Amino acid sequence: MTVWIAIGLTVVGCYLVKLLGLLVPAGALERPLVQRLAALLPVALLAALTAQQTFGEGSGLVLDARAAGVAAAAVALILRAPFLVVVGAAVAVTAGVRALGG
Repeated sequence: MTVWIAIGLTVVGCYLVKLLGLLVPAGALERPLVQRLAALLPVALLAALTAQQTFGEGSGLVLDARAAGVAAAAVALILRAPFLVVVGAAVAVTAGVRALGG
C-alpha cells in the first residue's frame, strides 16, 4: 500500500508544481534575466544528467564505453553533423568499444 501512497503524493506534487507555474505573474516572466535563465536552464539540466549518467556509478567516477560514445558525439557536433548522425556516431562508437571489451 505504501507504493500507492507514494504514487498519490507524486501526482499531487506534480499537479501543485504545474499550478504554481500558472500562478506566476506575467510581469515576472517578462524580465530579461528570467528569460535568459529559462532558456539556459534546460540545457544545463540535460548536460548535468548526461554527465551523471555517463561518468557516474554509485559514488565513484567511471570511464568506460559510454565516455567514448559521448566523445564521438562531441566530435560529430563540432563537425556540425545532423542530430541523427550525432546519435548514430555515439551509438556505434559505444557498441564498438563494448564489443572490443572496453
